[in-house]
Amino acid sequence: LMTSLGGQFSAKRLGDSPFTIRTEVMGALESRGVLRRMSDMLELLMKRMDILARLENNTDFHKGNEALFPLDRFQPAAGLMERIQAIAQNVSDIAIKVDQILRNSLMNAKMGDGRRDQCEVPRDPKYPDCAGKVEWMRARWTSDPCYAFFGVDGTECSFLIYLSEVEWFCPPLPWRNQTAAPSPPPLPRAQAAFRSDLAPLLELVGTGKESLSFMKKRIRHLAQQWLWAQSFLILIHIGFLTEESGDVFSPRVLKGGPLGEMVQWADILAALFLLGHSLKVTVSLKELQSNLGVPPGRGNCPLTNPLPFDLIYTDYHGLQQMKQHMGLSFKKYRCRVRVIDTFGTEPAYNHEEYATLRGFRTNWGYWNLHPSQFMTMFPHTPDNSFMGFVSEELNQTERQRIKSNKVSSMAVVYGKEASIWKGKEKFLAILNKYMEIHGTVYYETQRPPEVPAFVKNHGLLPQHEFQQLLRKAKLFIGFGFPYEGPAPLEAIANGCVFLQARFNPPHSSLNHEFFRGKPTSREVSSQHPYAEDFIGKPHVWTVDYNNSEEFEAAIKTILRTQVDPYLPYEYTCEGMLERIHAYIQHQDFCTTPSPPPPAKAQSPAMQSPPSPLVLSPNATHLMWSPSARRDPHAWPPADSLQVWLSEGQHACTETCRRRGLVCEPTFFRFLNKKEVFLQLSITCDSTEYEMNHLYPAVAENVHECYLQKEPLLFSCAGHNSKYRRLCPCRDYREGQVALCRDCL
Repeated sequence: LMTSLGGQFSAKRLGDSPFTIRTEVMGALESRGVLRRMSDMLELLMKRMDILARLENNTDFHKGNEALFPLDRFQPAAGLMERIQAIAQNVSDIAIKVDQILRNSLMNAKMGDGRRDQCEVPRDPKYPDCAGKVEWMRARWTSDPCYAFFGVDGTECSFLIYLSEVEWFCPPLPWRNQTAAPSPPPLPRAQAAFRSDLAPLLELVGTGKESLSFMKKRIRHLAQQWLWAQSFLILIHIGFLTEESGDVFSPRVLKGGPLGEMVQWADILAALFLLGHSLKVTVSLKELQSNLGVPPGRGNCPLTNPLPFDLIYTDYHGLQQMKQHMGLSFKKYRCRVRVIDTFGTEPAYNHEEYATLRGFRTNWGYWNLHPSQFMTMFPHTPDNSFMGFVSEELNQTERQRIKSNKVSSMAVVYGKEASIWKGKEKFLAILNKYMEIHGTVYYETQRPPEVPAFVKNHGLLPQHEFQQLLRKAKLFIGFGFPYEGPAPLEAIANGCVFLQARFNPPHSSLNHEFFRGKPTSREVSSQHPYAEDFIGKPHVWTVDYNNSEEFEAAIKTILRTQVDPYLPYEYTCEGMLERIHAYIQHQDFCTTPSPPPPAKAQSPAMQSPPSPLVLSPNATHLMWSPSARRDPHAWPPADSLQVWLSEGQHACTETCRRRGLVCEPTFFRFLNKKEVFLQLSITCDSTEYEMNHLYPAVAENVHECYLQKEPLLFSCAGHNSKYRRLCPCRDYREGQVALCRDCL
């Protein structure tokens, strides 16, 4: 019946049951038409049931067709007829009442109610969009039931009430009661205190998905290490956190699919919980809508109440869902969002207008968030915040046991899916000359043909059994994919040497399908750049797999090399707690004021304040002046800043790294001044403010200097041979690249 009504009653909204009747907002003629069609269809249905009833009473029919049509198939016919008649009568009654209501409404519209029909669109320069929004409401207010939910009924006054009291495009109406409705009392706040019991967190995570089961097992497994690490940190104030992880990977958890995202989400949950925050975990759109306070409809209206959460941790899928269902509230509250983003989002892809104009627009970027709101798995993109994850840390007894039980001729291949092994026969044959090769490739019934017969395949192993395999192995070898997962760090932490391929040319969105469409132009030089750059030999060997001699020589050297288990501090439980604690205390994207507009020409009597930067003693770079005023609330502290001029082919990320530093994008505001060029003895025949993710920079061959016009485009990433960039660098804590030495 509902299908035949042509979609007037539908359940197309995501999250609705297919059996849910959801009425749309309709005008008078539409309402009468739908009810008339319902009445006609019910009458037709009654006629058909009447035919069946006559067939039931036909004895010849029973005798000749009893085998094909058992009698009990028609027993309810009489009762069904009565029900249909009752429904038809109800529909008829409803039609009469609706007609009366509509007639009364028309009469009231003609008579007027004193005020509601005398509203005029105000012409207030403080509300320049009011008239346009009213015009839109006249044409489209029936497009979403949420407008009727907030009292819009098609009259001019209802438009203005909505646009002034629910949204904020029009001024308040003078005749309306301006006393604000009492807001719901704020939730009680308490000082955050460390927790020692993870059982309540396991209940919050919930059940019903393989991904959730995996995360809960990981939290239980690392419980003791989390509890040991937390005692080193200080207290923070409570926050309300919601996380949306979606269900992208659950079907593949038990079939060799990627687990890196679940590893990271499990560790984020454990860290936030142990730091003392109140958590609400949602893994469905319906739960998300309920917790956010989304009004009925299609997501065009604001939330019904102020957002109750101080922070929201989500991913790109959750970000899209929030934008679709929060209306204007998304723009208001997006500063509270933290996006867990494995590969990172560079500023050029994040700025919607710039990405569209300059060809950086992809399916994932253009959110206009502060780049530090994106949180990555590895510290490869300084423009984003490094969230990370945790690898199991061994005590001294375990370390000694592993060293004594190592099998020097045992290698484990990194790759649980058979496709990763395809075309690797040459490398495997060389490796097989020196070592016994083990695999953990998933299969259901028979051995995958991609895995050679000389490989001992264990099938897909639970995490703790995989850890035991790594504790015996000498070598953990990757064949180029997957990129940047947690397994190599786990292998190194268990005393393995990691051997990986060097990519020449580096893989990027310009030349490799995997990275195409991702919001980054980062060039990946190996399967695991973090292991290559931050750990290196003797734990990590990166070689050219296209050179058989180099590959074989590396294996021979690794066999002679003794290594101890090693885990960078930033991937321990303590390191992750320290990092997240610092982010929550210091990162505030809601109250940070926008930088002032470009300075206008000043009269000789007006002097600029002295620069807080001075030339270093060796005259190679600028540094923070010891006499400069320091903002005690600024984070990171500005006195960790060093200003270096890049080479033409280097991004600021590389420029800082070559000097043992890390690029710090929050410091660009100190560099974005003409006098900085002068302090570095750079000649500027002209200086322009423009929107470009490479600025501030200088084109030395023509002596043209450029300053950044759009703060969201301050970027450590990006280079062009035409420019030498001004790069803000800082120091960092040993083993904790995300934090400067004085950041805690």
